[in-house]
Amino acid sequence: MSSWILLAHAETSGFGLNLDLFETNLINLAIIIGLLVYAGRGFLGNLLSNRRAAIEAEIREVEEKLASSAQALSQAQTQLKEAEAEAARLLVEAKARAAAVRQEILDKAAADVERLKATAAQDVSTEQQRVLDELRRYAVAQALSRVETQLSQQLDEAAQQRLIDRSLATL
Repeated sequence: MSSWILLAHAETSGFGLNLDLFETNLINLAIIIGLLVYAGRGFLGNLLSNRRAAIEAEIREVEEKLASSAQALSQAQTQLKEAEAEAARLLVEAKARAAAVRQEILDKAAADVERLKATAAQDVSTEQQRVLDELRRYAVAQALSRVETQLSQQLDEAAQQRLIDRSLATL
């Protein structure tokens, strides 16, 4: 019984406006949607197809980036393992070198101590010999001094002359 905007009512005797908004809006909306679907099918299809292609391209690009990132991560992990192995090797070498240097220093210090002991012993021996020689000279000088004193007191002039002559003869 109803039609589009201008509708004729069977009960009334003429044409008039249908003021029932609900009925007229639904009909108008159905007509507009039908026209849009009919006219915009190609356009909307192309638009959706292009959008789908763009999304698929972005997905492929993201997947490629993911694959390259995974490969880069794998390479970085490999390099990290190699670096850790190298660091461990260097640490072992450094410890071994430190132990060798330590032993070398200890050996050198022991040799220096022995050399110093030998030098000190030689110095002590030399000093001891010098002191003994000096004591001997002092003892001889003291003995000679006493002998001279005693001889001069006990010997007369003639006995002294004979002693001097005998001493000169033995030389």
